[in-house]
Amino acid sequence: MKKLVALLALLVGGCVTLPENVRPVSDFRLERYLGTWYEIARLDHPFERGLSHVTAQYSLREDGGVRVVNRGYSARDEKWKQAEGRAYFVDDPQTGFLKVSFFGPFYGSYVVFELDYANYAYAVVSGPDTSYLWILAREPFMDETLRKELVAKAAERGFKTEGLIFVEHE
Repeated sequence: MKKLVALLALLVGGCVTLPENVRPVSDFRLERYLGTWYEIARLDHPFERGLSHVTAQYSLREDGGVRVVNRGYSARDEKWKQAEGRAYFVDDPQTGFLKVSFFGPFYGSYVVFELDYANYAYAVVSGPDTSYLWILAREPFMDETLRKELVAKAAERGFKTEGLIFVEHE
């Protein structure tokens, strides 16, 4: 039993890490980050596979954390899918490094490493390693020049951006 608990602790704690070459933004303002974000692009993972019209809604929880509601449409199943989770800052609230959980006690990294400080109109987010990447925006579409710039910045940090899925929002 002790080995199982130790393994579980390692797995849970091991998922809240920073990818190499990725540093979270500083001067992060949660109150400006709250609200709806549209997924512009992502690297593929089973939990979002086949989804279009993907959004993330962030709001405050009573315990001081962040309520996370991810929603997307599955054309194959002809229905909307939704997952609700919770997030908490790993270090301090001015650093864009949170841990997020959709499954009980299991947390993963949520690292905001690019951010439009002026308007909070876009963000680039990583998970615990470079196989997780999301480009988010406040609107369902992003200027192509900006999108290419953000993709290039992610590639410079080691993300395999040639595998990006550009999300439909029509």
